[in-house]
Amino acid sequence: MAVDKPLRDLGLKSERVLWPTKGPGKFETEVDNLEQRVGLTTLGKAVAWAHSKSMWPDTFGLACCAMEMMAIVSSRYDIARFGMEAFRSSPRQADLLIVSGRVAHKMAPPLRQIYDQMLEPKWVIAMGACASSGGMFNNYTILQSVDKIVPVDIYVPGCPPRPEQLMEGILRLHEAVQAGVPPAYELRPVAS
Repeated sequence: MAVDKPLRDLGLKSERVLWPTKGPGKFETEVDNLEQRVGLTTLGKAVAWAHSKSMWPDTFGLACCAMEMMAIVSSRYDIARFGMEAFRSSPRQADLLIVSGRVAHKMAPPLRQIYDQMLEPKWVIAMGACASSGGMFNNYTILQSVDKIVPVDIYVPGCPPRPEQLMEGILRLHEAVQAGVPPAYELRPVAS
């Protein structure tokens, strides 16, 4: 929020303001133009803004959705606009886990281990119908939704979803973080 009035009109009680016969000093003259452009915020909003502008994704590509996820790094979609061009291969350096593709029961423990190794705050995007709900694979080998293992913040639908859809999911996650919505692990437990 920019200041719309001079600081003296907002209740500044300085010696210079209280001394009516004294004119503005050099400092007041230089700061007068700056006052209209000053942005004020709270520490919480500044931290939320910094979190949303510096998310580093960790990839967990398991099937065809992984190809679409890899495409968002290309120049056509350019995820670097959001400060996310560096996909991390270590969960200790990432704070966003993008689960793309079908998750077999055999892959559930490694997925949970990777999630547990991530530093807080951490977010999860379930990319594609298979990660979100098991997709067309309603059988004993495929996990029916990744939210049975890790709490999911954003679900991106599609089979496979286009890179534009993943970008939209990332933008929705950024909006939620900037609005102060806590990560999914603080809101609800893992589905059973």
